[in-house]
Amino acid sequence: MLQNSAGYLFALACALIVILGDTILKLAAEKGHGLPSPHVAAGTVLYAVSAIAWFLAMRHISLAQAGVAYTMFSLLALCAIGAVFFGETIGLREALGILCAITAIVLLVRFT
Repeated sequence: MLQNSAGYLFALACALIVILGDTILKLAAEKGHGLPSPHVAAGTVLYAVSAIAWFLAMRHISLAQAGVAYTMFSLLALCAIGAVFFGETIGLREALGILCAITAIVLLVRFT
């Protein structure tokens, strides 16, 4: 069980690092920065760090488990970011999606 928990934590870390990298690259693109800019370099470094987290996740859980966990963690994090930082509302459809994501993670953890 501890082995699986570490894998899911690394998948979560990977998802959060990728989201942070995407955000930095999006800000750089919106501000008109070129490839040789600190923002693009920071985004690239974050992608490299996420690859390390992904590798560590796959050492502890299967590729299928890591893929599902990464997707679910990404969806949950993006929904939270939208609500907290962009004032987006979480309607019934979003709430049901969150419930499905959490259910998927619970099923993965429970039956692996």
